[in-house]
This record gives sequence, C-alpha cells and structure tokens, in this order.
Amino acid sequence: MNTQYQKIADNFYQNHDFSGTCLVKKGDEVLFSGAYGFAHRGFQVLNRLDTKFDTASVTKVFTATAVLMLVEQGALNLDDKITEVIDLEGTEIPTDVTIEHLLTHTSGIADDADEEAGENYADLFVDKPNYSIRNTADLLPQFVHKKPLFKAGTNVRYNNCAFVLLGLAIEKLSGMDYRKFVIENIVKPCELNNTRFCTMDEVNGNTAEGYTAIEDEDGHITGWKKNIYSYPPIGAPDGGIYSTVEDLDKFLRSLKAGKLLSPKYTEVLFQPHCSFAKPFTRWKPELNATITMGYGFEFVAFDQKIFCVRKDGMNDGVAAMLSYYPETDVSIVILSNQDCNIWEMHRQMQTVLYDTIYLN
Repeated sequence: MNTQYQKIADNFYQNHDFSGTCLVKKGDEVLFSGAYGFAHRGFQVLNRLDTKFDTASVTKVFTATAVLMLVEQGALNLDDKITEVIDLEGTEIPTDVTIEHLLTHTSGIADDADEEAGENYADLFVDKPNYSIRNTADLLPQFVHKKPLFKAGTNVRYNNCAFVLLGLAIEKLSGMDYRKFVIENIVKPCELNNTRFCTMDEVNGNTAEGYTAIEDEDGHITGWKKNIYSYPPIGAPDGGIYSTVEDLDKFLRSLKAGKLLSPKYTEVLFQPHCSFAKPFTRWKPELNATITMGYGFEFVAFDQKIFCVRKDGMNDGVAAMLSYYPETDVSIVILSNQDCNIWEMHRQMQTVLYDTIYLN
C-alpha cells in the first residue's frame, strides 16, 4: 500500500468529513484502497470496499457508452438531430441540436437546475414531490419549455438534461427502458456485480445512505440528515447509478480494453470532442492546463497531451470521482456518501501521482 495515498485519505476522514471508499490502482496492482465512515449512520454500519454508492453524474459515462453502442450498430449518427429521433414538438428544444451537441454539453438547451449559475438541484423538489419522477420522460417538464441559453455549437455549458434527451433516444431506438439497456449491455457484459439502479424506497443490500450536512450560522456542522428528498428516487441517464470503487475501475478498464466498443469507438470515447477548452486550475502545481469535454468523459491536458480522463459527480450527500491517467495506466476512484470536498482529496492524490510521473 502506498502510504502517501493512505495519509491523504486518513486526513480527510479525520478532519474533513470523508465517509466513503477510495481506490488507487495501476494496471492490476492496487496502490491503495480504503473504506471510511458509515454506510448507515443510525445503526453505525461501516462502509466497506464493496459497499454500493450513488455515483451521481458518473452515470453520464454509462449513457455516452450506450449512445456509442447505438452509433456503432448504425441505429444512430452523431450528427442526427435529437428532434428527429424523439418527439419534442411543442417544446423549446431547437431543431439544430445534434446528438454530439448533447454529448459534449454544447447544445445550448436550458437545464432543469443551472449548476453553473449556482442553482441547487434539490430546490426543484421543494414544491414538487421527488417520488413523482420514476421514468426518463418524467424529467421532461422540468426543462423542455425553457428558452435555450445559446445557439447549439457556439459555446459550452455543463448540462444534465442533455443526457436525459440522450436517454430517451436510447429508449426509442432500442425499444428498452434506459436502465434495462445499461444493465443488459454494459453492466452484465463487464461483470459489474455490485452496480445497479437502486431505488430509495426499496430494500438495497450493502448500500450507503446519503447524508447532507446541517450547519449553524457560522458554517459549523451540527448534524446530518438523509438526502431522500433531494432528487428522484431512482437513477436516470444524467445520474444516479449505484456502484463501487472496484466496479467503476473495472468498467473503466473494460472500456479501455475494447470489451464494449470496437477499437474505433473506444478511441472515440477516450478522446475530447469539443473546441471550447477551459483553463483547469483545480490542482497544484499550477500548470498551463486545460479541461475539454468529450462524450461523457472530460479531459485534462497540458503541453497538448492528455494527462487525465475523468468524470465527477455531486448531489446533496453524494460525491464521486472517476479518473484515469493514460500515461501510467493508473486510476483514482473516490466515492462518498456525505457532503465532503473529495475534489481536494482527489487533487492531493493526483499531485502525488504527478510527482511520481514527472518529478522522479
């Protein structure tokens, strides 16, 4: 076990409210793994490495993979207009929005909660019961009648609901429910035995509950509450599949090995596809780094070379990070079931890796 990674994880558990699991792996070699905190705070049930966590937006990688499967089969083209694939008549979704625009967050459509503008997704369910949303189509009223933010292809803005539309396209073209398509075509072939769409109101074995912090006027945490009213009770194409750090690493490496897609589309998935690169300053040492959208994944690069392939996710009481470093075949996977700045935790682990690659 690498003691540097363990010291970082131990510190975040002891001093920064980390509750969850972490895995750092190079090829088949585990450099570090650990489980911290409680899966169930009420009964003091400890998290384990095989505990299932809500992965939030990491689900988008599953959705992007499913889309590319349909593209490879010839059922869909990346330049197809979404309004020609599914019925969006009477909505504000423009007719020039393509599948690729949706995959790369360049569609310009309005989101249900604009996270980049600081809106909180949980606020959507203050006046609307979250349990009323079970199927992919149930999410449509939350965004399809909002005016677009910009013309498709002219800018980039992170968008959850773009992946809702992609999920509906998967359902239309496959004749299967989105969740069933993912389970049958991705989860089972990759033998992800601890990955599934868990529903909040069913009994789920070895599954972490999500907890959001209660703070006083000074910002100090005084307690925790369950996140059961913060988002829909079951995952959708934009987020919410449950998995483990080990399964997510297995999924990533199955993708890299071409187990799900042909060599052509495997390469497509592991390359950026957006002309709008943004400065990336969330780690040290500060480099002239950029982050660019791909299909589901995001890509951190410097010196015009991909350093990190990543996808993160966040909801109230949920935090997730899946990252891969092509030059060293290293993955870092972090899952948390309560509010915690795992991005700083990940940054510190990534810096250890960077120092190993470039400074030794």
